[in-house]
Amino acid sequence: MSREFPIGLTPPDWLVRNLQSQQAPLNRPAIARAAIAMSLPFTIGLAVGQPAYGALASMGALSGVIGDTADAYRMRILNIAIPQLFGAIGVTLGSAVYGHGWYAVAALTGIALVSGMISTIGAVASVSGLLLLLNSVIGAGLPLPGAWWTAPVLMSGGGLLVLLLALLAWPLRSGIPERAAVANTYRTVGDLLATCGDDPTAAYDAARQAVTQSLNQSYDLVLARRARHHGRSPELTRLLAQLNAITPVVEAAPAVHQSGHPLPPQIRETVRHLAHAVETGYTGPIGLDLPAPTGETTRAIDHALRHAAEVVTAPDVDPRGIDDRLGRPAALRIRTARAARNVLLSSGSWRYGLRLAVCVGLAQVLVSTVPVPRSYWVALTITFVMKPDFGSVFSRALLRALGTVAGLVIAAAVLSAVPRGWWDVLVLLLLAPLIPALTPRGYGYQTMAITPVILLLSDVLNHQGTALLLPRLVDSLIGCGIALVAGYLLWPESWHTRVGDRLAEAVADTAAYMESAFATSEGSAVGVEAGRSEGVGGGAEAGRSEGVGGGAEAGRSEGVGGGAEVDPAARARMRRRLYRDLSVIRTEFQRALTEPPPTGRLAAGWLPLVVAVERIVDATTAARVRVKHGAPPPSPAEVTQVALQLRELSEGVRESEVLVEVRTDLTGPAQSVLEPLRQEVAAARAIASPYRGTNRQVNG
Repeated sequence: MSREFPIGLTPPDWLVRNLQSQQAPLNRPAIARAAIAMSLPFTIGLAVGQPAYGALASMGALSGVIGDTADAYRMRILNIAIPQLFGAIGVTLGSAVYGHGWYAVAALTGIALVSGMISTIGAVASVSGLLLLLNSVIGAGLPLPGAWWTAPVLMSGGGLLVLLLALLAWPLRSGIPERAAVANTYRTVGDLLATCGDDPTAAYDAARQAVTQSLNQSYDLVLARRARHHGRSPELTRLLAQLNAITPVVEAAPAVHQSGHPLPPQIRETVRHLAHAVETGYTGPIGLDLPAPTGETTRAIDHALRHAAEVVTAPDVDPRGIDDRLGRPAALRIRTARAARNVLLSSGSWRYGLRLAVCVGLAQVLVSTVPVPRSYWVALTITFVMKPDFGSVFSRALLRALGTVAGLVIAAAVLSAVPRGWWDVLVLLLLAPLIPALTPRGYGYQTMAITPVILLLSDVLNHQGTALLLPRLVDSLIGCGIALVAGYLLWPESWHTRVGDRLAEAVADTAAYMESAFATSEGSAVGVEAGRSEGVGGGAEAGRSEGVGGGAEAGRSEGVGGGAEVDPAARARMRRRLYRDLSVIRTEFQRALTEPPPTGRLAAGWLPLVVAVERIVDATTAARVRVKHGAPPPSPAEVTQVALQLRELSEGVRESEVLVEVRTDLTGPAQSVLEPLRQEVAAARAIASPYRGTNRQVNG
């Protein structure tokens, strides 16, 4: 139901975007694990007369619940176990400086620097850095019971209990998450084909983005296991071959959509049958009910689907060529060395580490000089808010404050109405499942779910009851304020610097991809990238390399020179990397839209250019498919002309923050396969194209 606001009271768009709940299905197994893992340790603690020990183990289980997000079982080990190790180190270091005044300030500031720097490596390292600092703050701010090793053991044990519960079904469900992901990719491709040729381009664009995200997830899950089982697992070889086989279908989709003629419904049904075969492991015959092809695009779809059907139903898959197609993840020692080099030499790593260290240092100085009850909560708030890889710092600060207020209302009811003791077990059984249930809906919802749980466990350690509530609110607001001022406003990194350069790189890569798509032995010399290897890090951003579990970027290999034809596998990697990069860029733009002006306004102005670049890649792929299936190839002069326009666009994006219209002079044979591509390039530059060194309007 829509709500109308009185004139003058309509909330700004950026605020509405921040407060919107994201739609996500309930992960019932994760909900059940959260209830058991957080209540069981506390129950045991009460039973043996040590509720404080039970509370510490439940706190560790909380961190495991937060990290319990992976689908593949081997990725669950990485996502939960490795962060627990860093969390144990953190609580040990924090406990060592508890009550030591300025030594604690210096120690936590240094830990914050290290935490921030390692967080830039990738997804697993980010969670590890979070727990390192989080548990350090808890250890330095709370008097923990027992010997120095008690808290690390108990908290790690709670987190590992979540992992144990997550792995119980592994013997029965090994490989099922990977097969389900690949099957889902086939289904999203079927949905994409159903939108091809229809008038609403927005429906096609949305379906194409869904295919990109599904391909990213499938490759990441399969390659994560492939790194451990290279050449030894027929099942993984089959899954990789099936992912490769659906790629030609994805490449043919833009050509079909460009033709303006919808596909017969039998096409989509065929893809659905293939998806079911992938998910069930069926290798028997599949009767293909495909209509006779009538042109270049339908021949491409027919050929691609028949090839996919052969691969999906083949009883044995030849492993040769699989790695050449995708790029095998580098060895662990190579990925580790690359990650260490990136952390030590990257300006972004140092910049984020310093931002986090400054914020935590200021918080510790403040609470050391001004009496703030249970002041560790200030640094805890900063630790959660200052995670730019989890979203906008501004948005997280806003949502943290709102979520804390809502969580305190729940905590007030619990602490005032429920007596401490066995009733707390029932409360944990009710509150813990809310964490995995609400986390996918947004950071504010996650904060609202976590706050009463942490306050309940803290009260077991401190016995302050409702007296905790007001200090927690004040501490959270102080932490949000420090993060906004010292971690956001005082670091004037423009939105263009964070996103514009990546978009410029994507446009330049598009020019190289376009040249490679039409490079022939007789053509002009082209120097293009042979592509990067696919990443393994759970949808990690391009440009990062995972410290554990694979490299999101295996490096660039030198391109094709002297007019040599580009290897089809290298071209496929280039196209996949382009769509992955554009998907990451789109996510960054969506995050920027949640920030107040001028950042949000700039993002809204640039977003059409991102869409235009995606369509340019589609048009390039469509032209390549048409040439492969009978259309006359373009001349080298046509290719050079379009590539020049794309490189000029890339330079403009990199060097300007103001978008103005730029006149383009793209001409060529009207019947050329590049004519749709020329139109997309001209549209991109006419929509909004950065013009170097000036803000003036140039009329096309």
